[in-house]
Amino acid sequence: MTSPTATVLLVFGCGVVADGHGHRLTAEGEARTRAAVAYVTAHAAEFRRAALPRVVFTGGWPLGSPEAACPPAGCREAELMLARARAAGLDRYADLHAETRSRTTLQNLVHTVEDGLLAGHEFDPARPLGLVSHPWHLPRIRFLAGKVLRLSGAALLEVAAADTATGRARRRERAIRAAARLGYLGVHTPAGLLRRERGIARSARLLSGWTRR
Repeated sequence: MTSPTATVLLVFGCGVVADGHGHRLTAEGEARTRAAVAYVTAHAAEFRRAALPRVVFTGGWPLGSPEAACPPAGCREAELMLARARAAGLDRYADLHAETRSRTTLQNLVHTVEDGLLAGHEFDPARPLGLVSHPWHLPRIRFLAGKVLRLSGAALLEVAAADTATGRARRRERAIRAAARLGYLGVHTPAGLLRRERGIARSARLLSGWTRR
């Protein structure tokens, strides 16, 4: 039996690097963009037949701290990924959009919905929503998509980027995922999730400051 094709993709950012040459994607962000391009081109016929094929790149800038500086317009994660995808010709197969307000994975999902970037689409096992990220990140995205979008199981299709994560990065992600499952327990609305996230971030900053004393 052939697996269904996701003709709507959410691509999750993974940081912006600023140097003497301007702003650029991290290696992980580049890998996720390549994964989206590869998936769409491999399923070009399905995208051409779809009523509203769409690829949404998500991410303003990383790190939840309010003190983290925002890259200038045109240099945010989603904008840089979209530019790469357009250069690869992805706009021949799907409408490309950028959600540029978010700093976290939860915000990626919430702001995508708030900005109406999934409007007009219904997702189910026959018409899944594609999630594009690294294998170590996808379990947390699935968990949060269940909270924000009320989607789970075969209604979500994973599109994995090539994985080069270190053991330390994997352990850190497992810890973040465990904290998210505990921290968001009993919270089921986007507004409530964002409030809880702010509380978790404040607690983490306080704990970090205390442990450095």
